[in-house]
Amino acid sequence: MATYVLKRLGQSVLTLFLTLTTVFVLLRLAPGDPAAAYAGPNPTTEDLERIRAQFGLDDSLLGQYGTFLANLVRGDLGTSFSFQAPALDVVLDRLPYTLTLAVSAILVTAVVAVPLGVWMARHVHTGREFGANLFTIAGQSMPDFWSGIMLLTLFAVVLPVFPASGFATWGGLVLPTVTIAVLQIALISRMVAREMSTNMTSPFLTVARSRGVSERGLTWRYGMTNSAIPVLTALGTRFAAMLNGVVVVEVVFAWPGVGSLVVRALETRDYPLIQATVLVTAVLTVAVQLLIDLAYPLLDPRVRLTKTSGRSASPATAPSAQTAQEAVPA
Repeated sequence: MATYVLKRLGQSVLTLFLTLTTVFVLLRLAPGDPAAAYAGPNPTTEDLERIRAQFGLDDSLLGQYGTFLANLVRGDLGTSFSFQAPALDVVLDRLPYTLTLAVSAILVTAVVAVPLGVWMARHVHTGREFGANLFTIAGQSMPDFWSGIMLLTLFAVVLPVFPASGFATWGGLVLPTVTIAVLQIALISRMVAREMSTNMTSPFLTVARSRGVSERGLTWRYGMTNSAIPVLTALGTRFAAMLNGVVVVEVVFAWPGVGSLVVRALETRDYPLIQATVLVTAVLTVAVQLLIDLAYPLLDPRVRLTKTSGRSASPATAPSAQTAQEAVPA
């Protein structure tokens, strides 16, 4: 276990380093001058030169990269151009709002999608499953911005039940959460139904049924237990994607999270703020994936993190784990 964790941590550090390096280079190659965006309308040449010198933008690309790495080791990601504050502090101030939205959305998804998927599997090839498939296909086909605007129009304008924007009260969390969860429920429930349909026709379930195990036990103790790894992988993958910032939803509902912060940073060419956002969200994504891998042996005793027969068995080799990642697009 310790060896596996250390190996994964080393891979995570390398992943973060390559991610930050790629973002650093792409930002400098992208069109647009951050000095001009910071200076405002009608800046003079002297103003632009002063701003570039102030933020180190007049240095060569290699020089800027060296300074960036040196500051990164000290935990300094630079000063945000637009906020005039440490970029990391600005991101961390917004992070709790994105975490709140992501956690609420994934909880709603799990509570609705898993039972719905099991119900669809138990009523396969029936009119009920056909109706549920129509519902999930509709949910999967609706873009976030469209469903968000429709919910906003209905429940904040026509029927003013919830706030239209912001997070002044807990009621403001409802509409953005439902907007995100609609698509996730459609994706996860169909994946759960597919996994459960396969397990419900497996020989081990036929044997259990012949021994007198109830249908409830067959469904949850045997069928769902054997579907736990792909379901956990799918939920974890969607949760990690939400942590990266649900940009469209946050913009529609004026949610003060990381996603809306990224939009502002891109508009103003705020290099330090973009790099800080990428670092924080990448760390969270890697942490979630590591926790999912460590949870595999708890769900399926056949999965081991220790060396077996001279080879290391990774949780990624668990049955159906890769299937779940492919079934639910990022």
